[in-house]
Amino acid sequence: MASISVSFNFQRETEAAFNFYKSIFGGEFEGDGMMRLGDVPASPEMPPVKDEDKNLVIHVSLPIFGGVRLMGSDMPAQMGTVTKGNNVYVSLHPDTRVETDRLFKMLSEGGTVEMPMAEAFWGDYYGTCVDKFGIRWMFDTTSKT
Repeated sequence: MASISVSFNFQRETEAAFNFYKSIFGGEFEGDGMMRLGDVPASPEMPPVKDEDKNLVIHVSLPIFGGVRLMGSDMPAQMGTVTKGNNVYVSLHPDTRVETDRLFKMLSEGGTVEMPMAEAFWGDYYGTCVDKFGIRWMFDTTSKT
């Protein structure tokens, strides 16, 4: 079955970010929870893991709703560079304005409201924010209640 997931890379913040998202959306992490970089078997394709990086998250998956999953991993410097949130929006389409407002309020707390929730010219209730971890969120609902 086809599905949609959104994957985020963080520099040393994946665990905090995903515990934050879990507190908002509920549910449980899939599989064995958070897989750690130190649990990855050694291989010629993977550089040795530094001791300070062994507890970093290599993979986590959190089902949120409608078959959508949020996935994340830390990227230590040896694996690349992360630019927080400048290239990804997660677009949420809740069933009601009440749920839209709840999610918007919680995700924008400690972050930045780019566009407050309001009636959009196309007739939907719409807004955007950046959460405290630099992830950009869009909210759009057709509900009038």
